[in-house]
Amino acid sequence: MKFKKLAFPLAASLVLALGGCSPQDAADKTTTATKPAQPYEAVASQGKGFTVGSMMSAQAVYVLFDPQCPHCGHLWEASVPLHSKVKFVWIPVAIMNAKSATQGAALLSAANPAEMMTAHEKSILAGTGGIAASASVPADLEAAIKKNTQLFTSLGIESVPYILARNIRSGQVVTNNGAMATPALAEFLGIAPP
Repeated sequence: MKFKKLAFPLAASLVLALGGCSPQDAADKTTTATKPAQPYEAVASQGKGFTVGSMMSAQAVYVLFDPQCPHCGHLWEASVPLHSKVKFVWIPVAIMNAKSATQGAALLSAANPAEMMTAHEKSILAGTGGIAASASVPADLEAAIKKNTQLFTSLGIESVPYILARNIRSGQVVTNNGAMATPALAEFLGIAPP
């Protein structure tokens, strides 16, 4: 009996650790272009996102996410305890549905993106659809989301959330598709867990 109680949480945590939302799930498919040689540098120089966490951190952790993806919500929650140690740049893409772009634009233009993202992800994880966002997106934000999405497809990324970082201990560029729990994320980034 104890094994059955343990098996479900273990299976659920494995699904969470490997889970991600893919563009194949979306109604609007895009074509994949040739992969750039240096994905970390491409995302750092071309992605437009909002920054949270330790602003003085020398290295950034880039997260490509779709605002409609519940796995991205789990990764957001896992990252919050690490905000005092790491600078995260969250780069919205629109691969899931029409709300992706409007919610991404709202997050990019928020006065306090961390606060808005927390409220948004709580709503997504509760199954209530996320923050309300205007259907009228300013042209510059619409272009930024479109460029982020094109970057996502050009890198051949298959699902969100997608993390690119330099491991602080090794200096190596590391990538991950899917959500991670806080201790696994800390290990992945090469920092001490909270």
